Formats: sequence, structure tokens, C-alpha cells
Amino acid sequence: MNQALVDLGDYIAAALPQDILSAKVERDELVVRARSESVVKVLTFLRDDSNCQYKVCVDLCGVDYPERGRRFDVVYHLLSLKHNQRARVKVETDEATPVPSVTSVYSSANWYEREAWDLYGILFSDHPDLRRILTDYGFEGHPLRKDFPLTGLVEVRYDEVEKRVVYEPVKLTQDFRTFDFLSPWEGARSVLPGDEKATEAPKPDGG
Repeated sequence: MNQALVDLGDYIAAALPQDILSAKVERDELVVRARSESVVKVLTFLRDDSNCQYKVCVDLCGVDYPERGRRFDVVYHLLSLKHNQRARVKVETDEATPVPSVTSVYSSANWYEREAWDLYGILFSDHPDLRRILTDYGFEGHPLRKDFPLTGLVEVRYDEVEKRVVYEPVKLTQDFRTFDFLSPWEGARSVLPGDEKATEAPKPDGG
């Protein structure tokens, strides 16, 4: 285990005792769990403190655990170029409770937070422009939630007759329950043209 990261985690937890829930080294990376309402304070400290210097927010993403009361994790991936170290900061939230936007700390978080809202429905308070970024206008639901249907809720197509984009409910020609998941080589009973080539020809006598 990287002792320098262990020491850094202890240092961060001691500096922000009311805001940090835990600071551990997992898979050679520092993982800090923080209170959702304190995330701006925590990230500002990690960016500005001389022992941290996490100046770059590489990514921000959501994780869905639908069995939990607070089903979402918001994960901030940070990079310190000065110390050549990475860190993850995690906070928990639910479908109705906004997480404070960190765009005032890292401008790169703007589109990342929009993506988390679009795909998971995670709300961010004080975001300057919280709207969908990857899905289409009028899209229903949040497609990376574990309970989102695999087929989606609506399908989009261009109607040549009406000369416009049309939204329609998804209609499956075959119910998933009747699908045969056997491979065609194991499940098919009919003989297809060319199959006879796969049978071994009898060896000539004395061969």
C-alpha cells in the first residue's frame, strides 16, 4: 500500500473532520467519502491546499445503487499534476436531493454535471445551465438508471409523409420472454445447406 496516500488521507480527514466521512486507499488510489452538502468545501480544500494541489477535475460521474435509500453516488476524479497523484471523492444523494454544483471550483464540471443529470437524473443546485446534453429533446427518463427499461420508453423516427420527426411508444414485434437464447448451432434442429460438409467422410479401406 502507498504510505504517502495513507498519510494524505489521514491529513485530509484531520483537516476537515466535520465534512469527511472516510479517507481510504483503494486499489492504489485515495478515495475520500464526503458529506454531500460539504462537497464544494472539500473540493476547494483539495484544490488549494499545498499538500494536495488537485488542480484538475478529470471526470465526474454517477453510480446507481437502486437498493439503497440514497441510491446515487456522485464520483469526482481529481488529478494533482504537482504531486503526480489521483484521488476520488464520493458523495451520496437520492432522486430528490440536489448536490451542490462544483462548477465554481472546477469549470470542467459544467458538462460533467449535465451528463450526470441527463443519464441518471442527479440534481445539482446552483448549476448555471442544468439541461440534457446527450439525449434528444423531449427524451423521457434517465437511461443509465438500473431500472430504466432496456428498450427505452419511446422511439424516434423521421416520417416521410409528415416530413417531421415522430415520437412513438416502443412496440416490440416479439416479447423478450419468448426469445431463444441458445446459439443457432445448438438450438437449430433443421439441416442447413452446406452442413453435409461438416460430417467426416469415411476413410477408404486400407487408408
